[in-house]
Amino acid sequence: MRSNWMLFVVLGMTAAAYAKDPKPYQTGNVQQMDSVQCDIADSGLKEAKQPLCQEYVLQSDEVTYRIRPRDQKNPVLLPVGERAQFRLQKNKMLLRVPDLDGKDFNNKEREYIVVSMAPRSDSSTADATPVRLNHLQ
Repeated sequence: MRSNWMLFVVLGMTAAAYAKDPKPYQTGNVQQMDSVQCDIADSGLKEAKQPLCQEYVLQSDEVTYRIRPRDQKNPVLLPVGERAQFRLQKNKMLLRVPDLDGKDFNNKEREYIVVSMAPRSDSSTADATPVRLNHLQ
């Protein structure tokens, strides 16, 4: 009985050690918002009737993302010029923005589609000189 209990405790601790934690949040700045044509299935609509969707530029330390809200019917406007926390999960971006009073991030994650990604052009790593790996080169 006691050995079964110890085995259960050891297995539980091992499972807890290997459990996947959610990825940590990255921080970025919402640089701008553009209104772009939404992807719609019916291409027969006249151009004047096509709905517009919000597309944001989110700039992190190393990458610039162009994102769109996953929920096109009820999108929430992101505050341009403010910072946001995000994490990438499979084929979507989960984004948190500060509360309206700007004090803290709310726990509400909103889903966004990543339209494009590009390395930051002003990154200092692009101007770095090659480093010699050892004295034999």
